[in-house]
Amino acid sequence: MNTEFFEALALLEKEKGIPMEYLLEKIKNAIAIAVKRDGEGTEESIVEIDPETGRFYVAFRKTVVEEVEDPSNEILLDQARHIDSKAMLGSVIEIPMETKKFGRIAAQAAKHVIRQGIREGERDQLLHEYQSREQDIVTATVMRVDERKGNVTLEIGKSEAILPKSEQLPGEVFRDGEKIRVYVVDVMAGEKGPRLMISRTHPGLVKRLFEMQVPEIYDGTVEIKSISREAGSRTKIAVWSKDENVDAQGACIGPKGSRVSDIVDELGGEKIDVVKYSDDPREFIAEALSPAQVLDVEIESEDARSCKVTVPDQQLSLAIGNKGQNARLAARLTGWKIDIRPESGFFGEE
Repeated sequence: MNTEFFEALALLEKEKGIPMEYLLEKIKNAIAIAVKRDGEGTEESIVEIDPETGRFYVAFRKTVVEEVEDPSNEILLDQARHIDSKAMLGSVIEIPMETKKFGRIAAQAAKHVIRQGIREGERDQLLHEYQSREQDIVTATVMRVDERKGNVTLEIGKSEAILPKSEQLPGEVFRDGEKIRVYVVDVMAGEKGPRLMISRTHPGLVKRLFEMQVPEIYDGTVEIKSISREAGSRTKIAVWSKDENVDAQGACIGPKGSRVSDIVDELGGEKIDVVKYSDDPREFIAEALSPAQVLDVEIESEDARSCKVTVPDQQLSLAIGNKGQNARLAARLTGWKIDIRPESGFFGEE
């Protein structure tokens, strides 16, 4: 019977990926609880399971006394010496227990706890698996769409996750059975398994798409320094190359724009500005405001990280962008407060 028991555990480990050591620990705890509930055990039940020898040993300890007041934890000297001839008053003896003596209630309790342990093991295994994909992109299948709230239920591996309306790109439409890519923002333990926080609006989605699309980023030659994003509309990404012979912008854009265009398609037409990073804040700020031309960047305060930027009069609208978007994204990308002024100093009606 013991051989079959250990073979069953080995099969569980192989099929479900739950370590045998984990299962054995849960089973030992379950048996200790079962023995105690059955009235045979004490607070000091001993459960030993050795898969190498196939040994399955259950015992409990009792103190040897002249008069028993607590039968669960005490035993008379005469009875004790039948078990251990060296027993003495005040000593603690170990009383082996036959597994067949387990009562039906104890067996059922053990069975329940063992099953629970296996479920917990599977959940932990799943949690660990998904935590390894945290801040990464996963492919999910659309299961259903809540027409009223706009939330989408996705199947990701063996789990379900909700893509809230707020984490979807504007105007996105999903169909049942459709495959989509989402960014895993966070993974938390839940009662029914891992809870995944997912998004298609997070800047990390764009970062990972570039890492997947651009070999120079994947191998570390090109580095993404920062990203600012207004999902569904525009993203600015600052890149830098540690190799002076490698054009970081060119690597990200790709031949005839092929690399960046694939990412734009994935994001439903979202515009992407690939910006050259510089340690010189003046150069970086000027680059961040592209496609507008910048004539001058004046640092007002290093501590407050604020500056004034001068652009040609005809470039003012381009530098600021629609509803201030270009300037806003540039400020987030660089971490500087940017005050944009026209070359003439005259703002006109705008």
